[in-house]
Amino acid sequence: MMPCSQFSKSKMRRFGLALVLPVALLGANLFPPQVQTATAQASGGNRPLTIRSDVQEYDAKTQVITARGNVQMFYPSRQIQATSAQAQYFSKERRIDFTGNVYILQQGTNSIRAEKVTYLIDQGKFVALPQSNRQVESIYMVEDAGNSGQAATPALKRPN
Repeated sequence: MMPCSQFSKSKMRRFGLALVLPVALLGANLFPPQVQTATAQASGGNRPLTIRSDVQEYDAKTQVITARGNVQMFYPSRQIQATSAQAQYFSKERRIDFTGNVYILQQGTNSIRAEKVTYLIDQGKFVALPQSNRQVESIYMVEDAGNSGQAATPALKRPN
C-alpha cells in the first residue's frame, strides 16, 4: 500500500469527493429542508388538499390556515396546482384565498396569473383580481369539436 504522501493532489481530491458525496446526498434525503406542510380534508369524499410553505399558522377558533412564503398547493382530486406568496384556507367557508404573484394550473393545461385569486371549492369557481394598472391572464386549451386534430385547410375552388 502506498503512503498518503505519494498520492497526487488530484487523486486525493477525487478520493475525498468520492467519500463526501454519498454522505452529503444521504444527509439531504434524511434531513429535508424545513418546509411546513398542511393537508386539509375536503368534506364528502375526504380528498386531500396539500399546502406547502415556509411558515404556516392555524387558528383553531376560526379554522383558518395561513401559509406564507413560497406557497405551493396541490389538490389532486380537482387537478389543481397553485403557487403564491401567501394563501389562506378557510375551512368553514370552503374557500382558499391566494395573494402575491399567484399562478394556478388546472388539468395540466389551463392556467391563471393574477395578484389575488379566490377559489370557491364547492362551486369550483376562481375569482381573479390583478395588480393595480395590470390585467389578469388566463390561458385555456379549447378543443375544436369538428376538428380531428388536423389543421383546417381551405377548399380549393376549381374552374368549371
